[in-house]
Formats: sequence, C-alpha cells, structure tokens
Amino acid sequence: MKIGAIVRLGEDERPGETPRCPSFQEIRGVAERMENGGFDSIWLFDHLLYREPGEPASGLWECWTMLSALAAVTHRVEIGALVLCAHFRNPALLAKMATTLDEVSNGRLILGLGAGWNKAEFEAFGIPYDHRIERFEEALRIVVPLLEGKKTDFGGRFHQARDCELLPHGPRPGGPPILIGAFGPRMIELAVRYGSMWNGGYCGTMDTFAGLLHRFEAARDSAGETPGDIEASALVKVGWPDLAEIPAFFEGEYVAGSAEDMAAAFHDFERAGVAHVMCQYHPNTSEALTRLLAALQAYRRLVATAVS
Repeated sequence: MKIGAIVRLGEDERPGETPRCPSFQEIRGVAERMENGGFDSIWLFDHLLYREPGEPASGLWECWTMLSALAAVTHRVEIGALVLCAHFRNPALLAKMATTLDEVSNGRLILGLGAGWNKAEFEAFGIPYDHRIERFEEALRIVVPLLEGKKTDFGGRFHQARDCELLPHGPRPGGPPILIGAFGPRMIELAVRYGSMWNGGYCGTMDTFAGLLHRFEAARDSAGETPGDIEASALVKVGWPDLAEIPAFFEGEYVAGSAEDMAAAFHDFERAGVAHVMCQYHPNTSEALTRLLAALQAYRRLVATAVS
C-alpha cells in the first residue's frame, strides 16, 4: 500500500503563532522533506477560501499553481490534489493543464477530481453551485477521452468541447490516472465508471472507513469492475493531542499514538484492500511531521516483517 501526505496551503492554528498561510519556501521545504523521508505521494487541497457564518474568512494559495511548482522541485513522489473542484476550471482546458503538468512532473501526476462542497467559495468567485453532480459528469465526459488521446466533440447542458484534442500528447499514452473523490451513491457510481482510483475521506481508523469502503466495493462489483480496474484510497486524519488541540471536523476518531500504533492502523487499511492512504496530520508543525515520518518507517518495517 502506498502512503502519502497532505502539504497544507492555508492558514493554520500553529501553537503560539498567529494563523497565516505558509510561504512558498515553507511549502517547498515540507514537500521536499516528505519526498526525502520516503512518502509515496504528496497532495494539495483545492479551495479558494473558507468562510463560516459569523466568522472572518480564511484563505489559502491556489492549488494548481502550487502543484505545478512542486512538480518542478520534486523528483520521485507522485503528486495530486484531493481533489480539484472540476467546476473551478473549464474541463477541456483542465485536461490540457493536466497533460502539461504530467510532462513537467515526468509522469507523476494523479489527477484528483471532485464536485466541490464549499458553497461560500462558489458564491464568492461567481461559480454556479447548482446541479453540481450533473455538471461534474459532463466535465468527465470531456476530460477522460481527451486525456486518453481521443478527439472529443461534446455538447452538453453545461459544458461544450467541439472538435477538441490535446496536442502535443503527454508522456503517458493513456494520460495521468484519474482519482475521483466521492461519498454519495451517484458520485461513487461516477468514480467507478470514469476513474482509475476512488478516494473516500475524511476518516480515522479503518473502523470509521469500513462502511464507505463497502459501498464503493458494492458499486464496483455491480458494474463488473475488479480491484485492478479501480483502486480504493482513503484520506486519513492523523493527530497528536499532546502537541496541540486537535480540530473536530468530519466524523471519526484520529489515527494517533506511537509510531508502532499508527503503523498498525495503516496496516488495517492495507488488509482491507485499500491501495493508497493519504495522511492529513495535526498540528501542521515540524514535530508532527517528524512523528508521521517515524510512523511511515514503522509501517514499512511491519510490512517487511509480515512478508518475510
């Protein structure tokens, strides 16, 4: 099983500091440390702003620009977004961008896509929020064939791509793999139909992920697909309460404890058939990353022992 980690682009509550967005040099340093420490992948979030009623807005850097920059300064790790909101960018242009970034990264891009959920950012940036799943399916009907090297002529209710093709082709004949983030039945169905990877999160331990994984596997089986056709991945919450207060968002407990405890928790995902785990760690500090790197190495030792 592959293990990746989230590189944060937004304002964070760091102990003893005023919330702020990290500089690019800080973001680059974290990504390089993750690559050098042995992670298989690094991931960014794609949001434009966060805003809660009665609270001041908070921000973060634009995902694709940062992803492109990290593609140029890393060398081994896979890179991707969890997940790009397909409605923020024209779908044919997004496919063109993905092909170009796959070239920049030498074939390391995983194109994560989703339908979005944060209504406030849609409204603030003038992006339609209605019919998000229908719009998403139309976007996939443009993006997928274009990345496969096919000429596309599509006219839908929300999107059009007339006599469109991607030239030049990217470094991989079939284009980068497409990961689709999905929770509900309609989105999971689209993930099975169009994706090569499915992602479900946020979750904590495997116990909190089992129900969602079962729904994905049932949809995959009913469509006649196999685990080799579309892989399961999970966005896992990891945290250390002794370093800072852990935010309570989404459902489920965090993966926590010693490096060995966390390695065992990761191994539970592998035994359940999950192919890729992406870790969002709290707090967003150097010490927390040090502990996560130790858990990664403990997991690798555990797997090596189990195999031998």
